[in-house]
Amino acid sequence: MQGHGEPLLLLNGLTRSLESWDPFVLALGDRTLVSFDAPGVGQSPPPILPLSIAQLAELAVSILDEVGLDQVDVLGFSHGGAVAQQFAFQYPSRIRRLVLVATSCGAGATLSSWNTLDGLGVASKFNRSQATSAIWRTMAISAWSSIPFLGAIVAPTLVVCGINDRVAPIANSRSLAGRIPNASLVVLPDGHDLQEPEPAVALARVVDSFLGAVVEPEFPATSNVRAIGSASPRSQRRWR
Repeated sequence: MQGHGEPLLLLNGLTRSLESWDPFVLALGDRTLVSFDAPGVGQSPPPILPLSIAQLAELAVSILDEVGLDQVDVLGFSHGGAVAQQFAFQYPSRIRRLVLVATSCGAGATLSSWNTLDGLGVASKFNRSQATSAIWRTMAISAWSSIPFLGAIVAPTLVVCGINDRVAPIANSRSLAGRIPNASLVVLPDGHDLQEPEPAVALARVVDSFLGAVVEPEFPATSNVRAIGSASPRSQRRWR
């Protein structure tokens, strides 16, 4: 945990370590940031058995308990976006606002046109235990879907994607924004990797604006309570 201000939990992609957030964090306004290497990623040891998306969400909550935070904003990137959706549904009292970046609903999503594991370089870039964990995490999201509960997510939500995303094509973000009641969609002129330095600056600007915005009256109350291409009129209406 680092920084000051409103706390933000960062949930990372399939094979991404904590360091991949650095460009985003440098561009973000002052916040208390919480993140961790998921089991089998970065410096975190691999799990003994595969973990489901629900178990990864439970792990995130245990991290918040450990650092003494009752409620946070949550940002999930790619695979972490699935965990963030599960978190928002399963633990509504622990989340203030939700940001879903370059992600999908899991099973039922619009698929990419290339081999996901090959594209991530699992075999060549990571040791055997990390590669196994990446495969398990891929299996977890393949066997999971948020479609049944997206309509029950009550946290104000921002969905962000790159218009040229080939890993989680833009149709997935449109679907999420359409199914989550309090959701807005922002499209950036980039691809999937919005953690790269230049896209991360634009992402941080959009996220900072959303998290600091005044929620308009059309939002129902929640349970308890780091170059923009185009933003839909809907997103412009709902937050400012």
